[in-house]
Amino acid sequence: MNKVHEHKNEESIVFSILNSDGVIVNKAAEPKLNDSELRTLMKRMVFTRVWDERAIKLNRQGRLGLWAPVSGQEASMVGSEAALRKEDFILGSYRDIPQMVWHGYPLYQSFLYSKGHQHGGQIPEDVHVLMPQIIIGAQIIQTTGVAMGFKLRKQKNIAIAYIGDGGTSQGDFYEGINFAGVYKVPAIFFVQNNQYAISVPLEKQTAAESIAAKSAAAGIPGIQVDGMDVLAVYQVVKEAAERARNGEGPTLIEALTYRYGPHTMAGDNPSLYRTKEEEDEWKKKDPLIRFRSYLMNKGIWTEADEESARKEAEQAISDGLKKANETPKMTVPDLIDSMFE
Repeated sequence: MNKVHEHKNEESIVFSILNSDGVIVNKAAEPKLNDSELRTLMKRMVFTRVWDERAIKLNRQGRLGLWAPVSGQEASMVGSEAALRKEDFILGSYRDIPQMVWHGYPLYQSFLYSKGHQHGGQIPEDVHVLMPQIIIGAQIIQTTGVAMGFKLRKQKNIAIAYIGDGGTSQGDFYEGINFAGVYKVPAIFFVQNNQYAISVPLEKQTAAESIAAKSAAAGIPGIQVDGMDVLAVYQVVKEAAERARNGEGPTLIEALTYRYGPHTMAGDNPSLYRTKEEEDEWKKKDPLIRFRSYLMNKGIWTEADEESARKEAEQAISDGLKKANETPKMTVPDLIDSMFE
């Protein structure tokens, strides 16, 4: 990995490629993506924003269960998944359903999962994800295990764990990255630092200068990246994946981002612990606005493209919801059969 990307204890270096105006500020690190690939990143971020807006409404109407809002985190989610191969394994938390869907998990099953239907967890054979981990931090241990399996089988696949800043205070986080570092397993530990674990701010989670700095104790590279910059996220994950595939071991990535909505739709009220001034400051860094400006300046995105992307997303979401609603209701015998099978 390029040394300038690695975290240095003496100062915090946040890797970025686009500034908040969508202008390239790190030309040497710009990923080699063609126009079609760049447009796909934008379409997926628009889709994820539309999906989040719809899911919040569905939850408030009582038509959807568990939902953890993701607006503000589209760049970290879409950019990181896009840098993976389909054979790589994703292990996330309850906020990481978008990455699962972009990795091949059917959208309608994500709605079933949110409704508590067991078919939501019946993952297709060719989709390499685990269901969202509800036990905070447990996916770190699981990721190390999956990656160890890849290493023992001499497969060139990697496992990536997604976790929030609060999850890094769990013992599983330290145990997992330590074991991964010792055995140089092909893993990426991707921390979406959205500044709050429910209502607990980052400064109450750790006295370390950053989460990326915690990599030093495990003997692995640690990188802080602008999580509102989809190109920067894509590049650091791509490089970390190459390191892992080449037998150089795991990487800890801290993506600095922000969730605009509540922690979940289960009663959290962010206005009780965040100021409007803080929220407005982060919204100036909005990942969609930033990347949209970049693409428009390149002449490969228009307002019509944006409208078309939103309409496609709205239709796909409606279709997925319809299919989920048409799925036969779960029965107690079905649940028992699945359990004992």
